[in-house]
Amino acid sequence: MNIARTIAVARKEFIQIKRDPISMALAFLLPLILLFIFGYAISMDIDRITVAVADNDKSSQSRGFVNSMTASGYFTNIGYTDNESQLASLVDAGKAKVGVVFPNDFSRNLVSGVPAPLQVIVDGADANTATIAIGYMAAAAARFTSESAPGIRPVIEPRVRVWYNEDLKSRNFIVPGLIAVILSVIAALLTSLTIAREWERGTMEQLISTPVKTVELVTGKIIPYFAIGFVDMAFSVGVAVFLFKTPLRGSVVLLMALSCVFLFGLLSLGALISIIARSQLPASQFSLVATFLPAFLLSGFIISIANMPLVLQYITNVIPARYFVAILKGIFLKGSGLADVAYDAFLLLVFGIVVFTAANLKFVKRIG
Repeated sequence: MNIARTIAVARKEFIQIKRDPISMALAFLLPLILLFIFGYAISMDIDRITVAVADNDKSSQSRGFVNSMTASGYFTNIGYTDNESQLASLVDAGKAKVGVVFPNDFSRNLVSGVPAPLQVIVDGADANTATIAIGYMAAAAARFTSESAPGIRPVIEPRVRVWYNEDLKSRNFIVPGLIAVILSVIAALLTSLTIAREWERGTMEQLISTPVKTVELVTGKIIPYFAIGFVDMAFSVGVAVFLFKTPLRGSVVLLMALSCVFLFGLLSLGALISIIARSQLPASQFSLVATFLPAFLLSGFIISIANMPLVLQYITNVIPARYFVAILKGIFLKGSGLADVAYDAFLLLVFGIVVFTAANLKFVKRIG
């Protein structure tokens, strides 16, 4: 491979990008927009669950339980109702996600030291919110019991300690995965246009007539987008750390080095798509389908791979974003070193080599 010819192709591509405002916008504005929209819009944290209360007991104990619930910050009491029918109407209308009904003997049972049941109605239309609300309610009941009857100790008393994401903020694991999704889209989309653009404008014939070899052409086409992807990656990491306050406990050097491996594979995939499509519109459409959807749905970014059907779990093995998401979460949250992420990094490198080789084999320096 001739380095001078490769640099000449890369320089030509740099000039073409500078003259194309659409490419510039895709390269630098699209990652910014995606990062802010997804970073702020996607949240798995659920709090301020609306609660309606039908208090038939009207005692200090029942009011104390409601106050204990709302003091946790997870529940918001929208008011007391006169009977269960009014409470059911609020749940039906969606104004209350949870309804609590205190029987008239609630305080008497509590003072007597016998079980004091109370009815909890949960809106199950949103199964995720309902499951979390049930967990919050159980925790609130356990806390109120321990506070109102300190002499009663449970048989099993777990002492829970959360590692890596101590505050259990969903943003801490969403933002690192979001970086992988954004890079997947940007890298493949930009390079998917580069060679197809040459075919559409009729300038590919000029390139083919030169002594430039296939590997020099593909490499030269990729280099400018590699530089852009690296800048986007550095910017995304900066936004994650300084704006979203995501903890970065691992090595920044290791993170950027493995990002380069991931970029190499995605850029090669975009080049391969561009070579096959030979037209910008189908190339851009196919690159979005081939990168964004798998990265968003099958990488473990939002949905745990272990919870997917077995067939989909096997399919995720060929999704490069899966390995990069694991690397990002490991370095960001766990402070993982190279030994911890070596397997994922190796598979990313293999993917990049295979796709880059396929792109070179697919491109034929022949007109027609």
